[in-house]
Amino acid sequence: MSEATVNSVLRDAVYGLATGDALGVPFEFQMRGTFQCTGMVGHGSHNQPAGTWSDDTSLTLATCDSIREQGRVDVTDMRHRFEHWLNDAAYTPDRYVFDCGFTTENAIEAGHGMKGERDNGNGSLMRIAPLAFCDATDDDVRAVSSITHAHPTSTECCVEFVHLLRDAAADAEATLAALRERLLEVTASEVRSGGYVVDTFYAAKWCAATTDTYADCVVRAVNLGGDTDTTAAVAGALAGVLYGYEAIPADWLATLRRKDLIDACLF
Repeated sequence: MSEATVNSVLRDAVYGLATGDALGVPFEFQMRGTFQCTGMVGHGSHNQPAGTWSDDTSLTLATCDSIREQGRVDVTDMRHRFEHWLNDAAYTPDRYVFDCGFTTENAIEAGHGMKGERDNGNGSLMRIAPLAFCDATDDDVRAVSSITHAHPTSTECCVEFVHLLRDAAADAEATLAALRERLLEVTASEVRSGGYVVDTFYAAKWCAATTDTYADCVVRAVNLGGDTDTTAAVAGALAGVLYGYEAIPADWLATLRRKDLIDACLF
């Protein structure tokens, strides 16, 4: 792909992610079947205005901004930006951090990634998408995941997601067909939507495989319950690449906050 095409697909992914994130924020931690998301609303779990995105988008923007400024994958620079987010609320809509995973917080404060079996939350998967749209190698992806999540379960999910996004950018129709071949017959009762990285990645792929539009994909992700913002963010990044920025509902984009900050971080 040309540089212009890569930048366009990055925009598709990041806006897809941010919109899904904001869609899920009001419903985070709520049990499946106890609510029904149909569009962009506010308040709820974190009492934030409609269109407010969380740590998923903030750390994705920090990742983007680092690549934009450094012109390459610079793990040290990214770590500093993550510290700036956690300590100074950089890359947030309101200079306020209202959602942060335990492993992410512990790793940033310790200055190194967490390597235990119990450190396999979805906190690196949710921010890894920008690496699909630069010349990052698999080892680069592992290193960026390892800023916070250094266990192989997390790093390999990130590598697989980056490859899936690149496949979707190269041939959306074939990628979607392959997902449907594996997942179309899976029922919602078989899909978990908590914070475990493997579950989040599977749920995001299932949401894409069992829907036909960006909107239906991310709404399905939110309505799985549990870690609604991250499931919808990961599914949204994938659906953004599959369907394009133009497929995101205009009223959702109008409600999405701090688009100026999002645009400023894209490379």
